[in-house]
Amino acid sequence: MAMVQAPVMFRQFCASSYGLPRFSSFSPALGERLVVRCSSGSDSDSKQKVVFLGTPSVAAGVLDALLDSSRADDSLFEVAAIVTQPPAARGRGRKQLPSPVAARALEREFPASLIWSPEKASEEGFLKDLVALRPDLCVTAAYGNYLPSKFLAIPTCGTVNVHPSLLPLYRGAAPVQRALYDGVDVTGVTVAYTVRAMDAGPIIASERVNVDPNIKAPELLSYLFGRGTELLLRELPAILDGSAKLNATPQDDSLATHAAKVTVEESWLSFQETAVTCHNKVRAFAEWPGAKCKFQTRSSDGQIKTLELKIITTRVGGSVENSDGLVKLIGDALVVPCGDNTTLEILELQPPGKKVMRAKDFCNGLRGQQILVSNTVHVSV
Repeated sequence: MAMVQAPVMFRQFCASSYGLPRFSSFSPALGERLVVRCSSGSDSDSKQKVVFLGTPSVAAGVLDALLDSSRADDSLFEVAAIVTQPPAARGRGRKQLPSPVAARALEREFPASLIWSPEKASEEGFLKDLVALRPDLCVTAAYGNYLPSKFLAIPTCGTVNVHPSLLPLYRGAAPVQRALYDGVDVTGVTVAYTVRAMDAGPIIASERVNVDPNIKAPELLSYLFGRGTELLLRELPAILDGSAKLNATPQDDSLATHAAKVTVEESWLSFQETAVTCHNKVRAFAEWPGAKCKFQTRSSDGQIKTLELKIITTRVGGSVENSDGLVKLIGDALVVPCGDNTTLEILELQPPGKKVMRAKDFCNGLRGQQILVSNTVHVSV
């Protein structure tokens, strides 16, 4: 299917109804520096053409920054097209909706005919349209599709990616989740050239970020893309005039680590592990797939039932001796005994079919029943 047909489906959606967040962390003043042009086949009097590729809400913030900078009076580049993943079933009704990037583009009155959504970036119709556009630069941010060699050969100044890790660490699909799962206290964001190997291109710029021990993946991801947007805007003049490619630093592949895609099967907590390990898992898997666990309740007449809960917010507690597997409400937290005599404090949780609630409210609903750590170990089939 030719790419010119795909944007038609976007016209039926009202992007302004989604309430998508905007980034405010980038400086509009950086746009004033974007006055240097890369040597290309474009007409000397025209703006350089930048194509943006992204899909989720965090990428919509990067798009905002590029659109704002491109529309400055003295900017010498324009956003010539936007590439995103196709509409997908979203929300409770599972309706086919455009990606957050497509929705933001329409909200900002970007031409629907220039919002492209190929199933794969290797589609001949898509590549033909891209060649005809004659882009100078492609910028990717959480696009989510593999870019083949035929794609990478098209933009004159190359393709650059905003990646939320300190490359070569955490190359792959889930850098923020894996970093939090590992309990790192420092991470960062990198702007790098895209090559055929995943996240392995020369580094243009990077920034280190200290990690709060209680921050969750969605918040950290948003912050890192905000900082990455700053880096991208700062480096765009050098990227567009070609000097960034000369000064980029090759990655040391011997230091590379892989951030594999998160699976639902990983979401189960085991309280035989330490409280720190469980806490990091809750932070890493916040929003999706969510951290889950099983407790048992024991009534006054000895009846035992198993409860499956989604754990929303936790913190690491103190040490405990001889807990007998009992989970106790202390202050505002459910205190769960974990491995190595540590404790995990659950502040918010979500029972099946119910809204997120405070731990204290959950306990009040149990009407005096005891809570015990379940010995059931979840095994995926």
